[in-house]
Amino acid sequence: MQFSVYQESHIGGRKVNQDRMGYSFTRDALLLVLADGMGGHLRGEVAATIALQTISTMFQQQATPYVKKPERFLELSCMAAHHDIHRYCAANNLPDTPRTTVVVCLVQHNTAIWAHVGDSRLYWLRGGKVLAHTRDHSHVESLIARGVVPPSARATHPDRNKLYNCLGAGVVPRIELSGRASLLPGDQLLLCSDGLWSMLPDEDMAHRLATQTVVRAVPDLVSTALAKAGAGSDNVTALAIMWQGGGVTDGIASVTAPDMSTVISTEALPEDLHSTTIHGGAPTEAKPAADAEQAIDAAPAPEADAFNDDEIERAIAEIRGAIEKSSQILK
Repeated sequence: MQFSVYQESHIGGRKVNQDRMGYSFTRDALLLVLADGMGGHLRGEVAATIALQTISTMFQQQATPYVKKPERFLELSCMAAHHDIHRYCAANNLPDTPRTTVVVCLVQHNTAIWAHVGDSRLYWLRGGKVLAHTRDHSHVESLIARGVVPPSARATHPDRNKLYNCLGAGVVPRIELSGRASLLPGDQLLLCSDGLWSMLPDEDMAHRLATQTVVRAVPDLVSTALAKAGAGSDNVTALAIMWQGGGVTDGIASVTAPDMSTVISTEALPEDLHSTTIHGGAPTEAKPAADAEQAIDAAPAPEADAFNDDEIERAIAEIRGAIEKSSQILK
């Protein structure tokens, strides 16, 4: 594999940065993870950290040197993170469970597949165009999907920040999976928190990534979002890669060629080597790789169908109630 990668996070105008991001890779697989601890929740940054550590640990167990069942891995690693957050809450006698959104992408064999819970997003870009992006698990998106409000309401609707799906909530999260995306050299993947995408139109983000290397584009995106948001800015976080596949610059035409000093090449790595920017041990004892693989084979598939209207309303009410409760505790 060959790819260039860059990540950056800024606290914005908040007291705490609850965003977390990182990546891990082996010779044949690359994992990208971004989590946004939910504002107003007690220790949202802890929930985000646990999500990254749990998912990264499972990747290190399963990527030998690539993940055999990528869809199952994404589902079960996100679900394991949800349970680890609840275990942390119980072990520390917290009055409420920390919560977080998460978006995870696995790249191997020139193919990307991703999963998300909440409103942290992934964009797949090629030649300055957005080929696909995740759909937020928000009330306004459910209204748009049902035709109740037009897509133009995304940026202004009063319910745009009301989420009905996250890790750590009292209801079991629904992990939404993408299809398999065939990557070409020059394709880009951008993972970002809502502090970024809520400030910049998709076309603007795509243009900046198409006309700069990711090493320059990511800081540019973060600083532009911070400037537009002003003093009250949310945390702003982005993690992006430009995929090179088997060749360094083959097939790159409409996208800025990478700075070769920033390209990571994994071909010469030993099969058992794992490299990661996600530090700190997993919150629970890691299983041996063989046991973890057996667990993936044996575990039932998480519930994947969409929430119905009543479930959405109940989930929103539960999350909003927890936000109000945590806000009172933090005062």
